[in-house]
Amino acid sequence: MNDRFHYDALVDDALRSVVRRVLTQVAETGLPGSHHFYISFRSTDPGVELPDYLRAKYPDEMTIVLQHQYWDLIIREDDFEVTVSFNKLQERIKVPFAALSAFVDPSVRFGLQFDRRDKATGEKLSAEKPEGAAAPTPLPVPEKRPAPPVQEGETAATEGDATTAEPPKPEDAASKVVKLDSFRKK
Repeated sequence: MNDRFHYDALVDDALRSVVRRVLTQVAETGLPGSHHFYISFRSTDPGVELPDYLRAKYPDEMTIVLQHQYWDLIIREDDFEVTVSFNKLQERIKVPFAALSAFVDPSVRFGLQFDRRDKATGEKLSAEKPEGAAAPTPLPVPEKRPAPPVQEGETAATEGDATTAEPPKPEDAASKVVKLDSFRKK
């Protein structure tokens, strides 16, 4: 009997549910403000439906952008469907949440990256690429936020203005990013 809980797989599934909830909200009310998403997925996973020319162009992984040119977003428990524009052609694609490899909302500097797992066993699948496989599509660099507007009666601080500049904060252990992989058994 296997008494392991597969916490890493449970966390991965929970993070996929975050994407499902966000997309459900977008399907109901649209994208608020400057939010937009880069959604990367493995194009060869079971259940992924996309036109043959896109599968040929992106044989391993592709990234779609949900911002201005997407239509008819439908969210189900295990997958989502959306019509997106590729070179002025509208194409319908279907992506199981299990096929996701990354989800990024650069407007708020939020991103998730997912492990590839066998759903039945929870075991991490091999990261080896077949010979001749293309490299994954790199995720975009987060946008820089504009400076806050100057309030009436205040003056804008310039880069050389020492009176409003804060000294650099010392780097402490709490401010460092820690990957969950460092705690997982190999």
